Amino acid sequence: MLQGPRVRLRSIARDDLPRLCEFNNDLAVELAGGGDPPFPQSLARLQAEFDQDAAKGGRDGTKFAIEADGKCIGSCGSFNTNAAAQTCELGIGIGDKEYWSRGYGRESIRLLLAYAFKHLNYRKVWLRVNAANERAIRAYRACGLAEEGRQRAHVWSDGAYDDLVLMGILREEWREKP
Repeated sequence: MLQGPRVRLRSIARDDLPRLCEFNNDLAVELAGGGDPPFPQSLARLQAEFDQDAAKGGRDGTKFAIEADGKCIGSCGSFNTNAAAQTCELGIGIGDKEYWSRGYGRESIRLLLAYAFKHLNYRKVWLRVNAANERAIRAYRACGLAEEGRQRAHVWSDGAYDDLVLMGILREEWREKP
């Protein structure tokens, strides 16, 4: 649905579920994504949730599979929308470690920001990220998000307390980016 030079954001298909389940059960992926505490997830539960949502009919919403080189490498989307304030929260996870630190996350974020501002008419996109996830923070900054606040020692992650960083970007700031 949303196409970049190397990444396509599309609906999550049932065929993607084994791969997403693998990512959801990888401790390093979960900790990088702020899965605090990390909990296991069975494929059966993931499939049941998918089937339940699919049975409702309608559109898939704003959760996307991230596809590169013909395979699902992660997922992203927007949630926690506030219609009155015209805001939404962004979430992303590149689960395939072969695609870490190679710009796929940044490209996905840029596609999702364009979708949020141009098509969904949000005026602000924000997110939460653990301070220890420096790779993600660099990617978010490269896409124009700025740190808006920090909750000190707010999350328990990998045996220690970590700060929770709040970041955001306004539509006007996004438009200024090339």
